[in-house]
Amino acid sequence: MVEKFESKETEKTSSELPTQRKCGVDEVNRRLLAESASYARNREQIENLALAYKRGLRAVTRTGVVQIPVVVHVVWNTDAQNISDAQIHSQIDVLNKDFRKLNSDISQVPSPWTDLTADLQIEFFLATKDPDGNPTSGITRTRTSETSFGTDDRVKFKSRGGEDAWPSDRYLNLWVCQLGDGLLGYAQFPGGPAETDGVVILNTGFGTTGTAAVPFDKGRTATHEIGHWLNLKHIWGDDDSPFMDHCSGSDEVDDTPNQAGPNFGEPTPDHKCPKFPHITCNNGPNGDMFINYMDYVYDKCMFMFTEGQATRVNACLEGPRSSFLSAMAIREMEEAEAKRRTPMLR
Repeated sequence: MVEKFESKETEKTSSELPTQRKCGVDEVNRRLLAESASYARNREQIENLALAYKRGLRAVTRTGVVQIPVVVHVVWNTDAQNISDAQIHSQIDVLNKDFRKLNSDISQVPSPWTDLTADLQIEFFLATKDPDGNPTSGITRTRTSETSFGTDDRVKFKSRGGEDAWPSDRYLNLWVCQLGDGLLGYAQFPGGPAETDGVVILNTGFGTTGTAAVPFDKGRTATHEIGHWLNLKHIWGDDDSPFMDHCSGSDEVDDTPNQAGPNFGEPTPDHKCPKFPHITCNNGPNGDMFINYMDYVYDKCMFMFTEGQATRVNACLEGPRSSFLSAMAIREMEEAEAKRRTPMLR
């Protein structure tokens, strides 16, 4: 059980919109590694499994598209933060396009990388049944007295001003709330506590309508964070310590070029994307794959996963997230049985 301590960090509660992407996954990962020996062991086992898939020692066995039930927990303090159903549906639509390589901007991938673009064969849908089997919209709404949240997971507990998770082996929990300190979102890597498993997104970086604000108004923050939930790392390998060689880190994916650190868009009125090629770490002639969903560019600048990332995601789905494959198989059996029992119309 995760200790429910109150955060001692001071958060900025400014309503100013983020101008650069900031993800808290590594902060959460470091905290959990320090708090929990079991999390550290789980992460080691998960990485060993991912390595086996990467080296071809384990083969992908799943076929077809896996469908993942989603529950969106809207935690709001002001009326504007209580985002609409339409905004939530717009985010689900983005996810289904991005994870199936059906996004229209896939055509903007530079030619050296077009053969690497991947359909991850994952689709998402708002849950239709709650944990007790009752009908649901897949959306919960919780009014809070908290003006903002941070990476300490307070938003994931009703007792701390947020909303409790639904069972994380059956649902992808998405919390949408006001985040402080310029944070756009964060995820928990697989292997962590069930009661905090899921993804947290800033309300103005969620979906494509309503409160979604430029330059994070195309739903790609959720795509990025769910990538982490499926065990994808930042594309530069998170070697951002001032004491490290910034070309020594790795995202453990072979077809994403090694790069020195995150790429950002230009803070201009038209929010320009980086120019291709952007070369670091002797990765010419094509340079950094800044158009990858796991970099830090503006929403409009990212539009692909790679085949290597798809392999790593498959290792996750057949390992720590395998309950979603099992649940889908059960749903398919139940649907087939229901059809068999339904009398044919004459």
